[in-house]
Amino acid sequence: MSIADIKSTSEEKMKRSIESLKTSLAKIRTGRASPALLDHIHVDYYGSMVPINQVANVTLLDARTIGVAVWEKKMAQAVEKAIRESDLGLNPSAMGEVIRVPMPPLSEERRKEMVKVVKSEGEHGKVAVRNLRRDANEHLKKLLKDKAISEDEDRRAQDEVQKMTDRYIVEIDKLLSSKEAEILTI
Repeated sequence: MSIADIKSTSEEKMKRSIESLKTSLAKIRTGRASPALLDHIHVDYYGSMVPINQVANVTLLDARTIGVAVWEKKMAQAVEKAIRESDLGLNPSAMGEVIRVPMPPLSEERRKEMVKVVKSEGEHGKVAVRNLRRDANEHLKKLLKDKAISEDEDRRAQDEVQKMTDRYIVEIDKLLSSKEAEILTI
């Protein structure tokens, strides 16, 4: 494994960490409706658990309401039940073939709890990126020990890995601050 391989592998994994963080942040409710909010909810579809988006169209009806249009009429009850029993605290109501999921407004106390959750998710993302930096540095030290690279190349490569890590940490901070602002705006 060369220095370039180590850097490109680390960068790919750091990008995946950022994507994972974005997915986690999308699930955090802000008071505004978002179809991504229901992505992790699964429904019993003829004996197997499948995501809601595989049995229905999930769309926005307005800024505070998600619409779930079930493809099979008999699945409407199962979808409504799955949304109601999820950990999101939502109360869906069936209106014909469309299930309306209104987003209740968040209280100030709940908003502060959400900010703590966001910060926790961000910290997990930062830890993941730092662990990837550590792994890359260990690979570089192994190359140095095996005399595959010089000390100067090792130092230069570690500096580049650190700069890459710093760049991703800044990106995580930007994501967190924008999500925090989104949560705290009423």
